[in-house]
Amino acid sequence: MLRALLLFFFLGWSAQASEPLLVPQLHDVVDVAPDDVLNIRAAPTARAEIIGGLAPDATGIEVVALNDDASWGRVNHGESSGWVYLRYMRPRGVHIDDFNMPVGLRCFGTEPFWDLTHAAGQLDYRSLGGEKQSFAIDIAQDTGITDDFTRMIRAGELTAYIHPASCNDGMSSRAYGLAIGLMTGPRASLLTGCCSLSR
Repeated sequence: MLRALLLFFFLGWSAQASEPLLVPQLHDVVDVAPDDVLNIRAAPTARAEIIGGLAPDATGIEVVALNDDASWGRVNHGESSGWVYLRYMRPRGVHIDDFNMPVGLRCFGTEPFWDLTHAAGQLDYRSLGGEKQSFAIDIAQDTGITDDFTRMIRAGELTAYIHPASCNDGMSSRAYGLAIGLMTGPRASLLTGCCSLSR
């Protein structure tokens, strides 16, 4: 009986320990002294140049990528991105609303410039210099995989596919963990861009 319990404990612990942290994901800074900061470094190593810092009480920080052993996470800082040691970050998860959409999701693209936000079952689309157009969400279908933010969305004339992928806005060195393909109508051109879980 003891062998069975030990085997169960070991196998259960191994499965938990090897479960990958999914990104993008929101995190809070933890275990940093009140008079200190969590360093943001140019590369995922303690010897890399410090390019910024997070306050010891910073919350809702989006980690968009991980290094090979998932000990460092890539975060945005100003118009660039860098790496923080994940020992000092706690995943807080992302709230999914009643319309199966991540709360705080914002998508955008360049060439042409456009922006897409959602709240309370509605998508708001705006192109550069254009009027805001609002569409009620008809479908926001997921993959059924926990913490996977892939979505196929239909909202009025809008059709969008959001999926985890390394993404860049083409205007800065910021990094994003979600990409989007968007059509604003049945004959509209396909727009591509990036999405963030924090506004």
